[in-house]
Amino acid sequence: MSTATETRVTASRAKSLRAARRPGARRAARREAVFGYLMIGLAVAFVSVFTLIPILVSLGLSFFSWDVITPPQFVGFKNFTRLFSDGQVLSSFGVTIVLAIGIVVLQIALGLLLAVLVNNRKHKWTKALFRTTFYLPLLASTAAVSIFMGYLFDAKFGLINYYLNEIGLPSVPWLVNPTTAQITMVLVVVWQQVGFTFVLFVASLTSVPTDVLEAASIDGAGPWRTLFRIKVPLISPTILFATVVAMINAMQLFDQPFIMTKGGPGTATTTATISMYQTGFQNLQFGYASAIAILLLVIILIVTGVQFLAARKLVFYQ
Repeated sequence: MSTATETRVTASRAKSLRAARRPGARRAARREAVFGYLMIGLAVAFVSVFTLIPILVSLGLSFFSWDVITPPQFVGFKNFTRLFSDGQVLSSFGVTIVLAIGIVVLQIALGLLLAVLVNNRKHKWTKALFRTTFYLPLLASTAAVSIFMGYLFDAKFGLINYYLNEIGLPSVPWLVNPTTAQITMVLVVVWQQVGFTFVLFVASLTSVPTDVLEAASIDGAGPWRTLFRIKVPLISPTILFATVVAMINAMQLFDQPFIMTKGGPGTATTTATISMYQTGFQNLQFGYASAIAILLLVIILIVTGVQFLAARKLVFYQ
């Protein structure tokens, strides 16, 4: 670099430093910093009020026996010892795990399949149309969707059984038989939630480098080989994120089984959250309900931790 060039660079840097030291620039920097801290403070306050504080209150309440009417009585770990010997509550956790596995597997597989099919479309307007169509159910109220699906899958008057009978097939006890009730619950949840996974995968597939795909095509890789050997590894961080979010949501399943079956038939769709609701708000055993909530939280944390541990070997970061 010549002496003249160095002189110009030094002068330019000095001019920038002088501009940064001006009162107006300092005030703008302070306003930007204050705005940033304000946004962080709002986020921390939101998480504290609606997440952290309720968790701490539930944890404290789990050591008490409280029915709202009489003052709380400290019982120590009795709620937890009762919890691990309560077959009905443990059964609800088993139902939760079964439903969560079915929901997550089907949601991830179907979302990936739809994303691959839509991503291969050549026209941009068709991609936008499919993205909007698949995402719309997610915008609907879960309660409204559950009520509608309850009528749709009704064993006697449901529209699905009506058309099955019209083509000569027998009616299916969708919400009456324990097995079909669980399958129906999985299908309803996946139908409403798959749009979120689908949009994530479409965006992730769009960002896959074209030169990598072209090199695979030149090497003779077919569509399936390209999908499972190149695309899936490259979007594996997105798959991990979608799987973790889907699992957390599925473990907290409440609206669909509560509205459609009230946890029935029997206890076939009684999830942990429904058991928690029944214990707390119907039986007025808020201490025991808090213990159920804490156990559910611990299970979710363990499952999420296992997912991240497995991701160390399965997820590929570019």
